[in-house]
Amino acid sequence: ALDLISWLTAEGAKVRAYDPIAGENAKAASQADFELGAHPMNVTEGADALVVVTEWNEFRNPDFDRLKKNMKSAVVFDGRNIFEPRKLRQLGFKYYCFGRENLPSAGSAKWGHA
Repeated sequence: ALDLISWLTAEGAKVRAYDPIAGENAKAASQADFELGAHPMNVTEGADALVVVTEWNEFRNPDFDRLKKNMKSAVVFDGRNIFEPRKLRQLGFKYYCFGRENLPSAGSAKWGHA
């Protein structure tokens, strides 16, 4: 996660992160300039994308309606495969997962695009 944060911030991204266990330690260990949020939904407000890189249980069943309303763009990169691809696509998210096949959404002829 810290490598990803470092890369994103080096590319000019503004990163807001949340980790209920390692957040403070990660912030202290990183040289990257990123914001550490106090609640998972707070870090999604106005976000262009959500990147999931940890699989804590509290992330597994978020309020997807609220999540979508919070975000500027409903795009999810799931590095831990904690969400069901079809469910997120049915809810209107562009969903990309790692380490398993990205299934096309309805009406999409290309793999990996929602």
